[in-house]
Amino acid sequence: MKLGINLGYWGAGMDADNLAVAREADRLGYSVCWAAEAYGSDAATVLSWVAAQTERIDIGSGIFQIPARTPSMTAMTAATLDSLSGGRFRLGLGVSGPQVSEGWYGVRFDKPLARTREYVEIIRKAMSRERLTHEGEHWTLPLPDGPGKPIKLTVHPVREHIPLYIAAIGPKNLEQTGEIADGALLVFFAPEHAEETTLGALRAGRAKAGKDLGGFDIVPTVPMAVGDDIDGLADLFRPYTALYVGGMGSAKQNFYNKLAQRMGYGKAAAEIQEKYLAGDKAGAAAAVPRDLIDSTTLIGSVDRIADRMQAYAAAGVTTLSLAPAGFTLDERIASLRAGVEALERAGLA
Repeated sequence: MKLGINLGYWGAGMDADNLAVAREADRLGYSVCWAAEAYGSDAATVLSWVAAQTERIDIGSGIFQIPARTPSMTAMTAATLDSLSGGRFRLGLGVSGPQVSEGWYGVRFDKPLARTREYVEIIRKAMSRERLTHEGEHWTLPLPDGPGKPIKLTVHPVREHIPLYIAAIGPKNLEQTGEIADGALLVFFAPEHAEETTLGALRAGRAKAGKDLGGFDIVPTVPMAVGDDIDGLADLFRPYTALYVGGMGSAKQNFYNKLAQRMGYGKAAAEIQEKYLAGDKAGAAAAVPRDLIDSTTLIGSVDRIADRMQAYAAAGVTTLSLAPAGFTLDERIASLRAGVEALERAGLA
């Protein structure tokens, strides 16, 4: 099992620290550095900045939002980043959510599975450098009855195949991800619930493509905090968990809330969402079960974290992307180093 680092969103006041974290992760041998986007910083610019100041670590979009770019533009960006980084780019995609898709990008959040499938098809065609044509429900290339002609990508990526990942939570999305992608980007992944929440659907999708999970990269992002006060460390992640389970998407379309339900936290998930949407964020955070936090984060001593890493590896995780907690650069760097130490103690390095 390899380690990754997830920088999250840029522009939160820790930008210089984020670059230092990426450079230290590169020095320590982390395999990939992911950057996110929502409706603030864009991931492509951040990744080019990180790539220019690191040497070995891969850079990954975690994720590029599908409603934000045409598929051809995403193929151009992926090819450019792969070229600039010397073959270190990983392309992560996701549909975002209804509020961002419709409120920020003006793109209807409809038929996300079909849209994702077409998007991936077009990207793969474009990056293969064949002349681009596509007739689908969401895109037609070239447009009919106009001056457009089939065009091929002029940039030569360093690699013939740039790894493509999809952020997936729901069963149908997970199944499709297993079928059409090279890896899955996951959140709130609990090893104890891996089969029923994640792996079964991924395996079904791989079977549709005539493959198994061998060579498929399973990549959860896992918040991490090192220390002896387990309850105090768990409390650090209560607002984060409440935000996703209670406040992401909408009352009817919250994928994270449904995931918590599938993990057996139906009553708590309903209470968290009710309080969060009513404006009681503190009450929503207090309603998050300690077991939910403990099963989806890495908290405690290095030895305790090493034990949990063994559970993640046993559950099929191939790249464990850490999101170290900390308000200072020193705290985040210390967590990075603890991650490497824990991996070594777990016998997984």
